[in-house]
Amino acid sequence: MTDKTIIPVNPEIIMKTQDQQGLSELFKPLTREIHLFDSFIAGTSHLKDPDILKKATIGDTLTLRRESDNRYDSNAILILNEDGEKYGYVPEKDNKVFSRLMDAGKLLVAKISNIQPKGSFTMISIGIYLVDF
Repeated sequence: MTDKTIIPVNPEIIMKTQDQQGLSELFKPLTREIHLFDSFIAGTSHLKDPDILKKATIGDTLTLRRESDNRYDSNAILILNEDGEKYGYVPEKDNKVFSRLMDAGKLLVAKISNIQPKGSFTMISIGIYLVDF
């Protein structure tokens, strides 16, 4: 008799396997991304090195990470590029529900949908996705 029990996958395990060559590929057939919301990256004008944003391209998948020790916003969510470099934050007006999802163990990512230079700063539009297992 074959056991057909579905075992839930912990999102933390997926995050940890991203650095292991080939391991994350094992989980890809089991995942799907659900588009939740459109927003933008806040704080791009406050980066120490704004030239980092020159790496950004439409379609890039960005890491979202909770920043629980942020003294200005208890729901702060960092937005990082694939090299772990800070691009900015999910805007405070948009982050309450997303921070709750992340605190409950859900994996969220962002994808760049548009990049537009606006004077002294760069407006980067993103879609926020829930990675479902």
